[in-house]
Amino acid sequence: MAKNLVIVESPAKVKTIKKFLGSNYEVLASQGHVRDLPKSQLGIDVEHDYEPKYITIRGKGDILAKLRKEAKKADRVYLATDPDREGEAISWHLSKALNLDEKKMYRITFNEITKTAVKESLKNAREIDMDLVDAQQARRMLDRMVGYRISPILWAKVKRGLSAGRVQSAALRLIADREEEINAFIPEEYWTLEAELLAAGSKKPLKARFSGTGSRKMTIASKEEMDQVLSGLENVSFQVAEVKTGERIKKAPLPFTTSTLQQEASKTLNFSTQKTMSLAQQLYEGIDIKGNGTVGVITYLRTDSTRISEEAQKNARAYIEEQYGKNYVSAGSAAKKSGKKIQDAHEAIRPTDISRTPAALKESLTRDQFRLYQLIWKRFTASQMADAVYETSSAKIDAGDYRFTLSASRLSFDGFMSVYVQEEEKEENGPLLKGLSRDMTLELKGLDSQQHFTQPPAHYTEASLVKTLEELGIGRPSTYAPTITTIIARRYVSKENRNLYLTELGEVVNHMMKTAFPTIVESDFTANMEGLLDCVEEGTVSWKTVVENFYPDLDAAVKAAEKELEEVKIEDEVTDVVCDLCGRNMVVKYGPHGRFLACPGFPDCRNTKPYLEKIGVPCPRCGAEVVLRKTKKGRKYYGCENHPECDFMSWQKPSGKKCPRCGSFMVEKGNNLVCAGEGCGYRETRKMDNEA
Repeated sequence: MAKNLVIVESPAKVKTIKKFLGSNYEVLASQGHVRDLPKSQLGIDVEHDYEPKYITIRGKGDILAKLRKEAKKADRVYLATDPDREGEAISWHLSKALNLDEKKMYRITFNEITKTAVKESLKNAREIDMDLVDAQQARRMLDRMVGYRISPILWAKVKRGLSAGRVQSAALRLIADREEEINAFIPEEYWTLEAELLAAGSKKPLKARFSGTGSRKMTIASKEEMDQVLSGLENVSFQVAEVKTGERIKKAPLPFTTSTLQQEASKTLNFSTQKTMSLAQQLYEGIDIKGNGTVGVITYLRTDSTRISEEAQKNARAYIEEQYGKNYVSAGSAAKKSGKKIQDAHEAIRPTDISRTPAALKESLTRDQFRLYQLIWKRFTASQMADAVYETSSAKIDAGDYRFTLSASRLSFDGFMSVYVQEEEKEENGPLLKGLSRDMTLELKGLDSQQHFTQPPAHYTEASLVKTLEELGIGRPSTYAPTITTIIARRYVSKENRNLYLTELGEVVNHMMKTAFPTIVESDFTANMEGLLDCVEEGTVSWKTVVENFYPDLDAAVKAAEKELEEVKIEDEVTDVVCDLCGRNMVVKYGPHGRFLACPGFPDCRNTKPYLEKIGVPCPRCGAEVVLRKTKKGRKYYGCENHPECDFMSWQKPSGKKCPRCGSFMVEKGNNLVCAGEGCGYRETRKMDNEA
């Protein structure tokens, strides 16, 4: 009979851990959380010291009954849930739900599911850390308060089924603010100038870029300025003023944290944050490797630390020296410098065994598991390798009053780049500037001037949103993926070609949250709350203090919003579109994809139509009405009502005015009208509706 019971979260870990521990240990899974706040009510007694009311999660009764039976038979019960706040809370809930005797209950954690790590954790068994539990309880209760008090207001104002969340509302606000920036962006004209030059005795021309005058840099902002520069370059000699050679070091990257793994997997593998975390979980919990059985091949996946254990460093250095040579081993260990609090309980994400190469595991992994493991393995190996070294050369060339520059670099020692090169770092590795010397005169073969316009800020992608959330301190490694997944699933945001766009529904929800609950959507507020939760984890602040300081302000804001709703009765907007089936005037309703037209005679008449809002501007192509439309994923654009006969479309709102310079249509950009014609750049101040 097994004398010891080990309880883990996931059934996938059971087989892996059972193999390490032998017949004296029974290993069972709780399958995640077993207790939670009830779905039917707030579940927090705000009148009596904010006591939470926990109930058994539906469907977990049989699992708990089996665990109770095994716990009674066991001499020792080891709670081996995940090594983070949430895992600590699950262990605590298990201890309560199973009525475990404290004398035979032990908490164990391991950062990787390997035989060494699991056996070591048994030697270092401890009590449940109530500070970690309380930090998780506080987070759960804050999120419940926001969700359960604010969501009903969204239901009343917009439609049922919408939700507000503490972190998701802040993330939605970031996307909405970026969309406003992009829509209000006015392109600025600028020009570039390149000179094609030939050194005596050379056949290959050099391309030098205009930088300004000898003493200062200069931007060419218009064709007139360019013409002035070109006239100043007539009949002048191009002479080398300075030649420099040097060396540039490219530092090895840090190993992955949750955030950087999600960003890099998005950029290089086109994985969503959710997919990355799901695959990483599988690699952490255990892969059936031919000849080895089930083994966890990476360390714990939720971390914001770049720390590496001494043993892992030692093994990595030995492997790199053997495979690549001593000069490829890093001189010292890199460490992340950061002003913000780092949860340093875990190491960075790394392979559990560096000698288990991606090629060796390829047959045991699915295609996507292999691609993610390869990314993690390469990044970790590179982090323990020597820096790359480039030889550099640059030259300054004077031409009359103006100066041109050119530079080149060549990789002289590849170091970590022999294993890992990030997408944005794949730079040209060309020949150095040889044969150039000071005062040498170069022959001008031609000048190439080009017009450009500045580009608006880029739309957020999942990768750039995760980076911003981390920089602003919004959420924690475990919350990035579910936050992004939720706002996409709720159709507040649509994802097209990696970019995240605000939908009409997202616009309405964000506007409501900004108006009625401005504090909650502020990134500073959400980040400060994370700081307070860290203080709870450290034991310096009571979790109830955090909750009782937060709830009264939320309660007051909710009551004010409810009162405003009562005062402003929301009537359906009646349109002049007549129902084909019963003749009533159709009304505007909200659905999962935004607004649509519905017959007010529902349920007798169930007729619906797409809602096409006219903007009062004729189509620049055919003269019909321009209407507001939506893509399949809910992103707004302007198109012709005669679609598909007329294919006019614009992401920006057309103004109805033609460009006096090129005749193209103009669009609204904040307080300006800007020409939509490519390469025109004409703009003027827009007369607002309230101006005479």
